[in-house]
Amino acid sequence: MTDDALSRLTVHALLADGTTVCIRPVVRADHEQLQGFYEEMSPENLRLRFFAASRRSAGLAADRACGPPRPGYRALLAETLGRVIGLAEYDTGGTGDTADMSIAVADGLHHRGVGTLLVEHLVSAARAEGITAFTADALSENNEVLRLFADLGLRTARRFEGPEVLCTIALDQSDTYLTAVEERGRAADVVSLEPLLRPKVVAVVGAGRKPGSVGRAVLHQLHAGGYTGRLFAVNPAAHSILGVPCHPSVSALPKTPDLAVLAVPAAAIPDTAEECGKAGVRGLLVITAGLDADQAQALLAACRSYGMRLVGPNCLGISHTDPELRLDATFAARHPRPGTAGVAVQSGGVGIALLDGLSRLGIGVSSFASLGDKYDVSGNDMLQWWESDGRTELALLHLESFGSPRAFSRTARRVTRRMPVLTVDAGRTEAGRRAASSHTAAAATRTMTREALFTQAGITATRSVGELLEAAALLHSQPLPAGPRVAIVTNAGGAGVLAADACAEAALQLPAPTPELIDDLLAVLPDGAAVGNPVVATAAVTEEQLANCVNRIMGHSGVDAVLVALVPTAVAAATGDDLVRALTHASGRRAKPIAAVRLEQALPVELLPAAEGGTVPSYAEPQAAARALAHAAHRAAWLARPAGTVPDLDGADTARAHAVVEAYLDAHPDGGLLEPRECAELLDCYGIRQLPWAWAETEDDAVLAADRLRGADGRVVMKGHWPGLLHKTVEHAVHLDLRGDSQVRAAFRDLEIRFADLLTGVVVQPLADRGTELFAGVVQDQVFGPLVLFGLGGTATEVLADHAARLAPLTDHDVHDLITAPRCAPLLFGAHGARPVDLEGLEQLLLRLSRMASDLPQLAEADFNPVLATPDGVTVLDARVRLLPRRPHDPYLRRLR
Repeated sequence: MTDDALSRLTVHALLADGTTVCIRPVVRADHEQLQGFYEEMSPENLRLRFFAASRRSAGLAADRACGPPRPGYRALLAETLGRVIGLAEYDTGGTGDTADMSIAVADGLHHRGVGTLLVEHLVSAARAEGITAFTADALSENNEVLRLFADLGLRTARRFEGPEVLCTIALDQSDTYLTAVEERGRAADVVSLEPLLRPKVVAVVGAGRKPGSVGRAVLHQLHAGGYTGRLFAVNPAAHSILGVPCHPSVSALPKTPDLAVLAVPAAAIPDTAEECGKAGVRGLLVITAGLDADQAQALLAACRSYGMRLVGPNCLGISHTDPELRLDATFAARHPRPGTAGVAVQSGGVGIALLDGLSRLGIGVSSFASLGDKYDVSGNDMLQWWESDGRTELALLHLESFGSPRAFSRTARRVTRRMPVLTVDAGRTEAGRRAASSHTAAAATRTMTREALFTQAGITATRSVGELLEAAALLHSQPLPAGPRVAIVTNAGGAGVLAADACAEAALQLPAPTPELIDDLLAVLPDGAAVGNPVVATAAVTEEQLANCVNRIMGHSGVDAVLVALVPTAVAAATGDDLVRALTHASGRRAKPIAAVRLEQALPVELLPAAEGGTVPSYAEPQAAARALAHAAHRAAWLARPAGTVPDLDGADTARAHAVVEAYLDAHPDGGLLEPRECAELLDCYGIRQLPWAWAETEDDAVLAADRLRGADGRVVMKGHWPGLLHKTVEHAVHLDLRGDSQVRAAFRDLEIRFADLLTGVVVQPLADRGTELFAGVVQDQVFGPLVLFGLGGTATEVLADHAARLAPLTDHDVHDLITAPRCAPLLFGAHGARPVDLEGLEQLLLRLSRMASDLPQLAEADFNPVLATPDGVTVLDARVRLLPRRPHDPYLRRLR
């Protein structure tokens, strides 16, 4: 194996104690190390591994692991600082889909998760090779390895044979297994972040003696913020900076830092990181920007070699506002206010805006991380930290790129069940994506793909920092609404109209009051009040009347939320402050949210103190209040339905599908579009229903095919085909409504003449029945994985762009959302008295398409257009599939970026 190949297959991951370990394939050069690994084992450990304590076992085991490559055998080792600490192997014997598996861990390193991590990686490698089960022999007294197998999250069967136990482990990737892997990853991740976010000793490397340096600014924030741990500066030209003791190097510090803040020139970063690693530092915060590719690679290599977690480079810093810590390692102008919002951003400017906004609102911050270029610590890491820290109640993210979107999605789905997770959807436009790519060196991502990720994960996606703060204010201060029904109360008719428009534009409902509610409201409001929705209480409304009005509406079962729009007037009955006080008294501790709009308000959003504790959000614009209420309603709806499941599918033949793909790529190493027969075979592997068809390369074959396929009306369709043909209709390569042999012959000759140098054959099909023409497809995003698209089909599909999208694998809820999201959805459910189409068949089509895309990473693109949907069934009329030579990638495998 070449060095480049080995490097590509080498990954780093976290053990249970948060330390970093390297996982890689065994190569021949590892023989001496592996033999020493076994020779250093205690006799008892050797006996449990080999069922005997013979020292000859060490050499034999090293010979086997380092021998020539052979089919069905794989060996992975775990090492740290060049020392082998674990080995896992499987061997099929060259045949079958079951492999014998073994695991060994160095003495003194048990109970740290080495064996479990190796087995997880071995399972992933085996699945990619088509292996469906492991078998493993163990002594019945080897409780540690038996517990390891039992706790994997995989189905394990045991059979006792004398002193031995034969374990059979099924390698199916169930949700139970993924959840177990997630939990192990979360626990390890949180422990690994402790040195970064709860350091007991901090050193700022590169703090200057004169004002103006970033390092000095970070040191000032730490010192002035009252950091409770030990604080050092590193500068060879000073003894003290800002009253903080200074030392010439990291290695010269009297105590090893948990966290080192690097604010040195880019050229000095690699050596400084190496020095920190050798000194035993566990966390790096790199403020420095402008690293070139070699410097970046050296920085990350040092972090991986020495097990340091890294925030940055090119970032604002990190904060943790716990009163017992008071860590503010940023160069922001002000210290963040302690509170309950966790914040992670890639842009330092956005970070400062969010810190200031949350502090002004009184929500405050639990912890903050400016991730910068995000070489290591990511939004996924921060979500898991907030999930576990016991202080965070609201998570705010600004991410311009995603390292592992599918792992992020699973984490976010779990965390969002516990707390609101909000984000600014940055990079929505082509210009924004170019800016993000230039700013963070991140790959561009599609708007539709990001929307699918956020929707499926239950993340509240906003379009600006201002909207993010508006939504955060309401979600922080108010209960969630039971639905989208809003009642508007105002003391000025014009303000009510603006509020009604804003609610309608935000897709909120404005139900008319019931007769009983009208009577109740008229009894408490002044003469001249208009009781509709909006309720116009008039400028003469008093504090008491307004409070009674809002209270009665809040108690009405047909209303989910109340929006109160207030305008200051010169009427003496109540001042503006009186009405605001009435509003805050009315809110109390209600089970429904209330939001205020004060058109004269200077700030976009404020939190007003409410009676009995709590706060009420007040907005300067009705659109802001309506957007916030809509976000709250969407979150409530997402929480109300149970988590979706990926249904089992009958008749899916994954093994045959892999064979079809491999055969095509063997013949076409660069990939390409499948021929009609290959495409049909692949769809058949997943039970995807297609309109009957036949392939013909001559005029006579076309006539015979037409005779065989004609329906009751005798009409057929002929479609020309040649490699690379994308749009048959655009190329005028389709003949419809062909009757009789003469028309079939004429159509074939027409195609043969017009496309003489291209045509390789024709597809003949019966003319399809009338129905709704739909589109279903999938595209493999390089970052996000397979994205399933659905919507209106036919020749106008690209013009109308009536499509929705969800990331695969689709759950039952995802499929429902896909079908109901496009504008054409009413046609499917029986608009204007028509019968609905076969919705179950439509769901099955999308689920099978999702399964195909999830099984086959080589499937770059699939396009089913049109898909004919009728009350009696769903049929693919035309399909196009493109394959590329891609290796399987396990998005859920535990590994660092």
